[in-house]
This record gives sequence, structure tokens and C-alpha cells, in this order.
Amino acid sequence: MASQHQAPRGCTNFKLRQLTRRVSQQCEPFFSETGLKTTQYSLLSHIDQLGPLRPGELARRMGLDASTLTRNLQPLLAGGWVQLLPGEDARSRQVLVTPAGRAKREAMKADWKRAQLALNARLGDERVQRLHALIDECLAVLAEDAAEASAPGSD
Repeated sequence: MASQHQAPRGCTNFKLRQLTRRVSQQCEPFFSETGLKTTQYSLLSHIDQLGPLRPGELARRMGLDASTLTRNLQPLLAGGWVQLLPGEDARSRQVLVTPAGRAKREAMKADWKRAQLALNARLGDERVQRLHALIDECLAVLAEDAAEASAPGSD
């Protein structure tokens, strides 16, 4: 018996936020003693891997808006793990990881690995692989839409 196609029900944004909160609830205990949240560790890792770079470029590469990036940078700046330095001109800045930030990230890698392995064990490797593939596919489609919308002559 063939299944009939059904239109999606419910709010996709809400469902994704529910999933994100549940994943955070699963992972945050692994980071409890580090002083950073998983999102801050991710930001620190991106800055370490990509930096030094302009905050706007970092936000673009991470898919964040500028205000979210600014808010998430504050604890890293306050902890001395990242710095904002003058950029190429008087109006620009560069964000980079400090030696203390690099050491913090290195110390937290094992916590991240334990959190990831525990989540994978809970959900199952196959499900996590499918989830990653679906997320990557959706991100690619939405990135195409954003590129088309910002292309010259697309009003």
C-alpha cells in the first residue's frame, strides 16, 4: 500500500528550536566546569580556525546576524579569550583568538568530543548522519535563495 503525500504540519522554526534546545540540554553538562557554553566554544573554535577576520565576515561565515555575534563575543572578550583589534582602516576591526583562548579551546576539545559521542550514542550514528545531510541540504538551498535575493537586479 503506497503512502499518500502529506503536507508538513506545524512550525518548522519552532521544531528546529525545540531540537536545538534538547541538543543543548544533552551537551551543556559536558561543558559545565569550563565556564563556557557550547555556543561560545563553537564561536571560539571558528575564530581560531578562521581568524583574524572582520566581525562581519565571521558572522557571515557562521550564518549569524551582527547583533547575535556581538552578544556572543562579549563573554569571550571578557574572559580574555578573544581580542578585537583595529582593522585595515579606522572603521574596521579584526577579531582573533588570544593565546589564552587557544589554550581554553584546546582544553575543551575533550569535553566537546565526549558531548558529541554521547549525543551520537543517544540518537544513533545513522540518524545523526541523516540529520547532518538534511541540514546541509537545507542550508545549501537557503544559501542559494539568499544569493539570488542579493544579486544585482533582483528586486
